Amino acid sequence: MVPIEQACFWLAAMPQREVTRLTEATTADIVVIGGGLTGFWAALFLKELDPSRDVALIEQGVAAYGASGRNAGMLSETVDHSHSLAIQHFGGEEAARLARLGQTNVDELLAFVQERGIACDYEASGRLMVALTPGHVEEAKRTMEVAQSLGIETFKLLNREQTQAEVHCPLYLGAVEVSGGGILDPAKLTDGLRREAERLGVRVYERTTVEGIEAHGAGVIVRANGTTLSAGRAVLATSAYTHHLVPSVRHRFIPLYDYIVVSEPLSPQQWAEIGWKKHQGITDGRTFFNYYRPTADGRVLWGTSEATYYRGNRVDPACDHSPSHYASLKESWNRHFPTLSSLKWEYAWGGAICSTTRLTPFFGTALGGRASYGLGYTGHGLGTTRLAGRILAHMALDRSSDLLDLSLVTKPPFPYPPEPIRGWAVDAVTASLRKVDAGESPNLLLRTLDAMGLGFSS
Repeated sequence: MVPIEQACFWLAAMPQREVTRLTEATTADIVVIGGGLTGFWAALFLKELDPSRDVALIEQGVAAYGASGRNAGMLSETVDHSHSLAIQHFGGEEAARLARLGQTNVDELLAFVQERGIACDYEASGRLMVALTPGHVEEAKRTMEVAQSLGIETFKLLNREQTQAEVHCPLYLGAVEVSGGGILDPAKLTDGLRREAERLGVRVYERTTVEGIEAHGAGVIVRANGTTLSAGRAVLATSAYTHHLVPSVRHRFIPLYDYIVVSEPLSPQQWAEIGWKKHQGITDGRTFFNYYRPTADGRVLWGTSEATYYRGNRVDPACDHSPSHYASLKESWNRHFPTLSSLKWEYAWGGAICSTTRLTPFFGTALGGRASYGLGYTGHGLGTTRLAGRILAHMALDRSSDLLDLSLVTKPPFPYPPEPIRGWAVDAVTASLRKVDAGESPNLLLRTLDAMGLGFSS
């Protein structure tokens, strides 16, 4: 199979550069493990809160190697997986707070990108949540009602004709149009944060594999590349890899692999057939939905949330490709845009996301409070990682913040069962959700999980 650095459209486009590896024992005040968006945002907030702190960051690959460089690059304001779920999980008052926080976070993120000159191909295109069935149309109406109840003014309901005027897909029956957010190149964003972190004095060690972390005196020792880095505190920004270093978090999340394909550039005539002049990021109303968007050079990125769980919480390069998912993605494209079924697909890859039972991030500490971690974005990490970075920086520095009072910080999600029950449960829920997407009503298993506020799908 093609290595991820060549298979992933975003990573393949990144220019080659020299990297600094950890080659000899060293120390830092705080070590951040993970060179993705969470890690670099945490490092940047650490330097903002206390510029005097010596911060080092370690990444096993290069910046954006993990989920931060493999996602669709669709920036949304949602912190929970949906505003409806936020109400179910945390109540209306906190859901409204999360909605405001999410919108402010995106505004601040974009202001930072502009001020620091980070070129990441951002387009303020908004997004569409499209309905493919009459049931989806009713759900779109409920989505609007929830948004209005929370004071959200960026949502607008579109009928069939209005939706198909935006994107010429014969399957669309309606949509919710969201004016906030947009699309960008996630690898360029991550790499831009890396450059800014280094400018502020953060030492970044790439191509440095962490073999373990342990308590040592009042701090920690990180073993990596055959040597060590000692620090007073650690921030684990390792997402779906976190259980490799802290096995105790294994029951709080499952790693799920999403898969994406990217086409050849479309001709002007092909784009005219589709419409899509506003370049919105799009998701549909199914449980296992497609998500898709144009790229800056005129391609289509087409992904699926029908994620795969590899038993034993496997996260490794052997999971980076799935020919069956790629075939399914291409078939889905052909159903949506049959006149462009001859389109060639030049990139294909997968990456692991973290899913908690409530589909929201969670935070905690390990090694007697010497290490803090945050993970569980469930596919909504492009914006939420910035909030996580702020939270983790405050935790590492023992600083107070109103963010630390959020329920998603103070209350852990319901645990997943251990193996082999975990694998059986995922299989059962997946089969049940596929039936729902095929038009059946939720069965007893799904109704029970819904009543408990639990979820397994991304």
